[in-house]
Amino acid sequence: MMPQKRPQLHEDWIDSYALRIVRNLQDAGFETYLVGGCVRDLLVGIHPKDFDIATSALPNQVRKKVPNAYVIGRRFKLVLVKRGDHQFEVATFRRNVTAEEISTGDDSVEGDNYFGTSEEDAQRRDFTCNAVFYDPVQHKLIDHCGGLQDIQDRVLRMIGDPKGRLIEDPIRILRAIRLSHKLHFSIESSMRAAIAECSPELKKSVLPRRREEWLKFLRLKEPHLAFMELFDLHILEQILPGLNSVFMDPHQMEIFEIHLARMNSAGINKDDSTELFAAFMMAFMKAKYGEEPWNHDEILNDPKLAYFMREEMGIFKQEGAIFFKALHIMQGLHRIENYSRKGERRQMAFVHNEGFGLAMKLAFMDYSLSASQMHYWLQQVEKYRGGMPVKASSEESHH
Repeated sequence: MMPQKRPQLHEDWIDSYALRIVRNLQDAGFETYLVGGCVRDLLVGIHPKDFDIATSALPNQVRKKVPNAYVIGRRFKLVLVKRGDHQFEVATFRRNVTAEEISTGDDSVEGDNYFGTSEEDAQRRDFTCNAVFYDPVQHKLIDHCGGLQDIQDRVLRMIGDPKGRLIEDPIRILRAIRLSHKLHFSIESSMRAAIAECSPELKKSVLPRRREEWLKFLRLKEPHLAFMELFDLHILEQILPGLNSVFMDPHQMEIFEIHLARMNSAGINKDDSTELFAAFMMAFMKAKYGEEPWNHDEILNDPKLAYFMREEMGIFKQEGAIFFKALHIMQGLHRIENYSRKGERRQMAFVHNEGFGLAMKLAFMDYSLSASQMHYWLQQVEKYRGGMPVKASSEESHH
């Protein structure tokens, strides 16, 4: 049932391409809606980054009706529609597989492509707030799971049995914590209990998805609060024991929190995984090794740090390599006399090093350069890079 007072939906924030794709499929006679995070964000007043579309049209029907559409995936077929720099996912309504279908092994269905109705599709989604459909042509909200009421009450609630749904996909544990912080929703009590009970399941989660969640955690307004909650629920000790040890020590925890909070003032680009990861590592290492100047050789040979990087942060191997390069350059930023004695070619090479921009931002983060040193390096950037904005890496941004 629809609640009487429905939340305000910010229609003017809807991407015009997404609207056109919905209209295109509706004109061809297919039931089609915006769904998931974009509808939820529009209802709580957050500008959505991505727009997902759900439809009764089968993948190949979508491909025929929508220009520049490509069917991707095998186990889970969906359509990717490209529009300039933007891309939109168009998924056919899905349903759960019946026990009978599992036992008979239906050969006509490939992978997880059991298609169904919008209601069956809503029941498969994780949280009620992510299961509201919106028809931007008819300006109509469709709510099969009580998501509108929960959005109004600012409650994050699991669809179905919380424990079963968390075991089915343990990444939902991280998503629940992150979304509750992003949206300022409280976690419904039976789901909260299930999260605490099921936290060991996270060890079975696939690493690329865990990596995506960590990056999204670091993009939150106050990531340290979300990490603190992971600590309180005994989740950190399961999958990030190195960070868990920081939170066990109030002094280290405070240093971690202070440095992480400086991300914005240091100009860390939150769309760049290298810069985000470097900011996290800087906060972590300041907490672990103190705020006084480090003996870099000693730290880089610390087996505990090597273990943390390999076993817990291995999914950030490329970012880690650039971070340590930037740490090395940071030492050079303190040796202005050495630098000034070099010839122009070597000075230019130093300022153009791929870790230089990141080293500058990390120096902003830990306040290790004096105002005059910082001014000196900004002049060097002006001289050799034409005042170009300092960027961490040439790697593409990860959204």
